[in-house]
Amino acid sequence: MSEPDSRVDERLGRLVRRVQADGRVPAVSAALHRVDRPLWTCTIGATGTDNPLGPGTQFRIGSITKTFTAVLTLQCRDDGLLGLDDPIGRHLDLPAHGELTVRRLLSHTGGLQREPFGDVWDSLRAPDSEQLLAELGRAERVLPTGRRFHYSNLGMAVLGQLVARLRGESWAQSLTERILTPLGLTDTTVTPQPTAATGFLVDAYSDEAHPEPPTDFGAVGPAAQLWSTATDMARWAAFLADPAALDPAGVVLAPATLDEMRWPVTTTDETLWGAGFGLGLILVPQGDRVVHVGHDGAMPGFLAGAYGRRGGDGTAGAMGAAVLGSSGTAAEVLDLPHRLLAAAVEHDPAEIEPWRPGAPAPGALRGVLGRWWGEGFEYVFSWHDGTLRARGAGDPAGRPPAIFTPLPDQPDVFRTVSGREAGELLRLTRDEAGAVIRMHWATYRFTRHQETFDRYDFRAGS
Repeated sequence: MSEPDSRVDERLGRLVRRVQADGRVPAVSAALHRVDRPLWTCTIGATGTDNPLGPGTQFRIGSITKTFTAVLTLQCRDDGLLGLDDPIGRHLDLPAHGELTVRRLLSHTGGLQREPFGDVWDSLRAPDSEQLLAELGRAERVLPTGRRFHYSNLGMAVLGQLVARLRGESWAQSLTERILTPLGLTDTTVTPQPTAATGFLVDAYSDEAHPEPPTDFGAVGPAAQLWSTATDMARWAAFLADPAALDPAGVVLAPATLDEMRWPVTTTDETLWGAGFGLGLILVPQGDRVVHVGHDGAMPGFLAGAYGRRGGDGTAGAMGAAVLGSSGTAAEVLDLPHRLLAAAVEHDPAEIEPWRPGAPAPGALRGVLGRWWGEGFEYVFSWHDGTLRARGAGDPAGRPPAIFTPLPDQPDVFRTVSGREAGELLRLTRDEAGAVIRMHWATYRFTRHQETFDRYDFRAGS
């Protein structure tokens, strides 16, 4: 049984207060979004301005901005304006690196150097759009393309220029019209609003907190420019994890496209495998088939993290957490979204939906249901929620099934649309009476009894 709301709120609030105190963060704002509970928020500290700290206080969210640029890029793909494997030079006139593909830039596997040419973090002067592209020839390819993950603000900035070119409007205009307004993220802006907190660097050996200078990242803005609130970012993280719950009509992006973005392209560390990168999204496995999807952010005086939770028993729909802090060095802020999500599921899990009887399987498929053998292993084919499904007989409960959809012109041929062997065909073979006597899935033969590859049937002894 889950705890009363007040006890859960106190548990979550204590986690935030501990991070603020131990990390010595001048201001922390946290929020938890889920469809089955009211929005939860918590703020600790002070803004460093005359304005009080509250859920509406803006913080710099840094590289969480990249998730917005990634979604804008996939919108262009879905609208037929580009292909993920298009070389970037097909759409932008570049002096160098035009052969890098959109997919490589989204997944940070292009090998492009981390920052634009010049010491932008020393001068705090970012290039404008013309300068960014003109000086791309002075930027290095520090690794061979596809060799490994190498984080690149420059690569994401170039994608922002690509979006602007294809849409015929600024990156900021596309962002507002195509993401922020449809999702109701009204407190997310390119420039700080009067409610914004001041960012600080806290001295390592005293309690002095010194303000960091404000920065405008110019043409590198698509990588790190945005300001937002914890409530907006928790909602955004929930969208990244469960878009159908917050955007059922797919106005911003189709759920299938978010599935594509969440598929891991690379790991961020060759030995730990503690995190992966999809198309603009960080993926952090939590065990038991649970993953947190989102991004961290860092800018002078600010750290932020926003992640949505997918999978696992007790996970609510559209579940996202965000933590924003006004210290540039309190790494505890970055771990806190994951801890809030885990604590919420542990102490206040989603209700268990009751099972209800459903429609029967179509008559032509009833002979498919039940146990089959393939490659020496047993599988169970079933009909649930209007779809034909298959699972390994020994699969753990949390492993998703394979799901099939019939080909419109071939009633006994199905496409695997998710799960094991996604994309492959399932073909049914019937006898003269119309009964299904064997199947081929991804070309492997499936029979009602265990057989060797040369068709020896143990039950028949031949």
